[in-house]
Amino acid sequence: MSLPFQIRFAGYSPPYTTHSRAAARFREALTDRLGAAVRVNIFWNVFDFGYKGMDLINMVERGQLTMCYSSTAYGLSDIIPELQILDLPYIFENEEHAHQALDGELGAYLTRKIESLKGFRILGYWDNGFRHISNRLRPIRTPEDCAGLRIRLMPNEIHKKTFKLLGAVPISTDLEQGLAMMAASELDAQENPLANIAAYGIHKFHKHITMSGHFYAARSIFSHKKSFDAWPSEVQAAVRESVHEAIVFQREAARAEEIQKRKELESEGLIFVDLSEDERSSFVKVVSPVLAEARNRLPDELFRMVSRQ
Repeated sequence: MSLPFQIRFAGYSPPYTTHSRAAARFREALTDRLGAAVRVNIFWNVFDFGYKGMDLINMVERGQLTMCYSSTAYGLSDIIPELQILDLPYIFENEEHAHQALDGELGAYLTRKIESLKGFRILGYWDNGFRHISNRLRPIRTPEDCAGLRIRLMPNEIHKKTFKLLGAVPISTDLEQGLAMMAASELDAQENPLANIAAYGIHKFHKHITMSGHFYAARSIFSHKKSFDAWPSEVQAAVRESVHEAIVFQREAARAEEIQKRKELESEGLIFVDLSEDERSSFVKVVSPVLAEARNRLPDELFRMVSRQ
């Protein structure tokens, strides 16, 4: 084996986020296992190099990058319909439920689907938290409060259908373009986990945050299949073990950061709305046609895998 071998790992967030810190933990763990035999170069934020977030997985599949993390909602769910189970509103009750599914039968099933159709090895799933609605106009407590809001969404058809049912006007853009539109007041609202709202400066444009928790966001860890498969078995094992260590770290850090970021945003004057059980149920009811349609289209076994054991 010719050593050292190099890993080019990229993401799309600043160095202080839990995802970037988890990438650094992966590098540290792999270096501890393999020493000078490995060199891991991390590119924290591809926005700084003129790329879009959705470019990452294409760059990994082409071999320009060795590894990346990326949302499962970026592009792949159009090619692999089974991934749409992760896009559905209110499909998970809480983080524990989501982690149980992704670390278990559901995650294994989705990993096999992705690897059978695309040039990746999927090494695990990081937590990107539940997505909440922020906006510049008013507090949102009911679906009716969403009426007419021009809201930035990831390019994702299920997300668009969900917010159309809520009466909003979906605007699907890459994050960088969406941020520019928010700065120019061309958008009224967006949806993201609290950590992203703070990391990307969205709180500078939006005063109101509703803790709607409407979508759960997972970020897969992608590896270039040909590169991974060419590594000796001991290197593959070390990479998988180091990724697992980074997953544990990232999820714990994300849980703590959600609490801390809320405190910070409240101290900066942002107004939070915590939905009552009845208020949350009203959102679930309005968007239920999205789940009903998905049940008619996606395999029953996916919904069985999602159900709490």
